Amino acid sequence: MLFHSSLRQDLVRSFGATLVVLVTIVMTMMLIRTLGQASRGSVNPSEVSLVLGYTVLGHLPTILTMSVFIATVGTLSRMYRDSEMVIWLSSGNGLLSFLGPLLRFSWPLLLLIFLLALVVWPWTHQQTQELKDRFEKRGDLERVAPGQFQESANGQRVFFIEKDVASDKQGKNVFIASQDKDGRTVTTARNGQIKERENDRFLMLSAGQRLDQSKDSDVLKLSEFKEYGTLISTQPLDALPFSAKATHSWVLVQNPSRQNLAELAWRLGLGLAAFNLIIMALAMARINPRGARGGHMLLALFTFIVYYNLINLGQNWIASGRASFGGLMLSLHGGALTISLGLLLVRHHDLRWVWPLRKRGQGRIESAPT
Repeated sequence: MLFHSSLRQDLVRSFGATLVVLVTIVMTMMLIRTLGQASRGSVNPSEVSLVLGYTVLGHLPTILTMSVFIATVGTLSRMYRDSEMVIWLSSGNGLLSFLGPLLRFSWPLLLLIFLLALVVWPWTHQQTQELKDRFEKRGDLERVAPGQFQESANGQRVFFIEKDVASDKQGKNVFIASQDKDGRTVTTARNGQIKERENDRFLMLSAGQRLDQSKDSDVLKLSEFKEYGTLISTQPLDALPFSAKATHSWVLVQNPSRQNLAELAWRLGLGLAAFNLIIMALAMARINPRGARGGHMLLALFTFIVYYNLINLGQNWIASGRASFGGLMLSLHGGALTISLGLLLVRHHDLRWVWPLRKRGQGRIESAPT
């Protein structure tokens, strides 16, 4: 049918352009964020691209949901502006007849959003957390890039190392500045090496000197050493437990705690929100051709932001015990579906609210003798 095919073609073109723009924006924002984490020592600089890929893939359900909504609003608004909607409506196609082509176009995307939110989202968080944990478990000498000042894992030391050996646990020309509750210490050494004993790591320095300054005194104490050892970390090598974001959806269902139910509500909410937003886009896409062209898009962005923030707020409410899982899902997504269908029916039947006084005044005018 010409009506269905032309509408789906317009939706595909608008969706593709919107998806490219949103992915570019999100990748730029995530790249800046990931580079900031790498500069703070939370992410291995050599794994920035890998962390960026996992992060963008994890946010893909939100990007797809927003792309479908904006593409639907933009396509239908253009049809109103170019008077194409008048032609279709005058040919016997009511506003409800647009719901079929919209769902045929969007059902693969809705299925993909559910799949990404329930399966890919926890997998990407799990992979990112493993990369960060593996980098945090490395020794301080291993984390430092040659020729760069780098803060240690506990935030109490600053390292500068000139690595010119093949081993990742050795370095030359070591500079360490540390500060604790007792005072400040500056240590320099010609060589440094990390040694592990059980679950403890020691930094062994050789041919160096140490400058101590007490917190309560301005007296400096300089000492030289041939070999000096300092404790680096007592963290066990066992893997840290995954958070709720990195837990598989089936595990969340099997362990229905508050945190798990809150995370599950957020994942399911993305897919339900995508479905509701498609109906909402059909209901709110009607514009005045003589009015402002960008007003409908601003309203669409505002609607998406409010809906998305309500999903995040509902997640916090479930986690804190202020709302139940079933009650929130029914009230938020069921309420949004009811409002969208109600507004769509009003637009389909062209129902308008007439004030009683105005209606009485019109009745008097019609009954007055000519």
